[in-house]
Amino acid sequence: MARYQLLYFPLRGRGQATRYFFIDNGIKYEEINTGNKWAEDFKPKMPFGQAPLLKDLENGFEIAQSNSMIRYLGRKEGLYPDDIKEIAKVDMICDHIEDIRGPYVRMIYQNYENGKDDFVKSLEEKLQYIEKLFKAWGTDYIASKISFADYNLLDLLDDLVILSATCLDAFPTLKAYYDRMASRPALKKYRESEEFKKMPVNGNGKQ
Repeated sequence: MARYQLLYFPLRGRGQATRYFFIDNGIKYEEINTGNKWAEDFKPKMPFGQAPLLKDLENGFEIAQSNSMIRYLGRKEGLYPDDIKEIAKVDMICDHIEDIRGPYVRMIYQNYENGKDDFVKSLEEKLQYIEKLFKAWGTDYIASKISFADYNLLDLLDDLVILSATCLDAFPTLKAYYDRMASRPALKKYRESEEFKKMPVNGNGKQ
């Protein structure tokens, strides 16, 4: 029986990190496609008028906003650090992810043809910060063990590697991390599936 529902469009977008969380941890969930009758049936019921939305079927609670959703799951499912320094690490990386994701989304939806090259060039500076931190921390994951934040970062790196296949080549520690996450057995199996391969990255077909 499903423990959660994920309400989202049939694309990776802002729902993919949550999917990764569920799949890697063997958590049963049901996905509701909001693309059908979005304006009539779904948007009016969303707390902020947008998807995704997470429903906890065990207690009836609903959580909007993708980062709030995955933090909720991390706390509830034991994938949230206990140590205050480790909490700071995952928070720092998640905030930096948004510093990259925001411009990425604007480029994809508003300025793909003219903005792609400049965005790719900007990645060198932004990714080097993560590379330096990962080298200094010396752990396999962002914290001492896997946490909700690792699924966020895996999702972002997926998008960036699709956009620019060589964007991680100058960052061996980050590339090794990406390969490590993508090779986790449940994630590897899912990522090799036709379901995953056929799912659009973004809603407008740009990637």
